[in-house]
Amino acid sequence: MTATTWDFDLSHSSVNFHVRHLMVSKVHGRFQTWGGSLVIDNEDITHSRVEVEIDTSSVDTKEEKRDAHLRSADFFDVENHPKLVFKSTSVKKVSDDELEVTGDLTIRGTTKPVVLKVESNGTVKDPWGGIRAGFSAKASILRKEFGLHWNALLETGGVVVGDKIEITLEIEAIQRAANRAA
Repeated sequence: MTATTWDFDLSHSSVNFHVRHLMVSKVHGRFQTWGGSLVIDNEDITHSRVEVEIDTSSVDTKEEKRDAHLRSADFFDVENHPKLVFKSTSVKKVSDDELEVTGDLTIRGTTKPVVLKVESNGTVKDPWGGIRAGFSAKASILRKEFGLHWNALLETGGVVVGDKIEITLEIEAIQRAANRAA
């Protein structure tokens, strides 16, 4: 068996984003509640796959009023769209420690292809007998393509919220015990 299933170690992983605010700074945020599945085929990486579901109500920018606005119909509309979903459609090896994971990202009922640039940070045996792998991933999306249109014009020109959203993921995954060689 070459494909192994991995569980996300949520206490050592994060789904983060940042976007321009008032054209001069970046607001950083993260999602606190998420999960999914990761299957890695070591003999043919193109058969690997990942799926992630993110609870939109768990958005956290360290500002409760802004977070409430992000949960509203102006942005994520959590009442009608409680999840963001990413499902890989292809995995391509770029180099020994780089991958491109293409997948469908669904936000507010709109699905668009997104390419994650993934850095493989290696594997290690942990002190408890498990095998762990680390990954760092980045992608950029245009929020308006996903129906996130709210904005306000500034008196001096420009807008309150930039269109380009930078997404970064830091993942630590644990190989399922059933997949480990005895």
